[in-house]
Amino acid sequence: MEMESGCDLFDKLKNGFLSFKSHKYMENLECYQALAKGQAPKFMVIACADSRVCPSTILGFEPGEAFMVRNVANMVPTYESGPSETNAALEFAVNSLEVENVFIIGHSCCGGIRALMSMQDKAESSFIRSWVIVGKNAKLSTKAASSNLSFDQQCTHCEKESINNSLLNLLTYPWIEEKVKKGMLSLHGGYYDFVNCTFEKWTLDYKGSIMNGKNRVVVKDRLFWC
Repeated sequence: MEMESGCDLFDKLKNGFLSFKSHKYMENLECYQALAKGQAPKFMVIACADSRVCPSTILGFEPGEAFMVRNVANMVPTYESGPSETNAALEFAVNSLEVENVFIIGHSCCGGIRALMSMQDKAESSFIRSWVIVGKNAKLSTKAASSNLSFDQQCTHCEKESINNSLLNLLTYPWIEEKVKKGMLSLHGGYYDFVNCTFEKWTLDYKGSIMNGKNRVVVKDRLFWC
């Protein structure tokens, strides 16, 4: 298959922009002018950087509805891990924008999770290794719970386990836990299976998770969309 030239690629983007301007922006001019004055999203979305899993396309978010950050394998490091673009975005979304929901969305066939699951303890250092190690606890719990499964099945298990690991990591941020405790903020997990086009959503049960010692997530309001 021949590669598209740079001009062809940007012609496609140009046409996409002009179509957006004509059919979205101009037809909803009042809405976009209001957004120019500020944003008040209800959601903070943390999703994977994978090109196949755009949250706005999958879930229909419109401009102004979700503040988003995307990284490899949709992970959230602990508060103690220090600054990163993910927790900087969290701080802004939770403390400045005052979002009401943080939604971590994982997906099937995740390369970041596959890298985590295949990573050797003494592997050479790399940017990817240094990042996906955030999900080490998810890997360990997956190995303990599904050692009898194939590697691909273990990866699928870990894709969901990693979301829950990141939900627990959110509670290590004092200003997040405080708002969750007061009922001002809800933490949610989501899993998009793009092979079968299904979506699973669940919500962290804060009281249940705290009673469980903060090392195992307890969930509620689990829904399947298919």
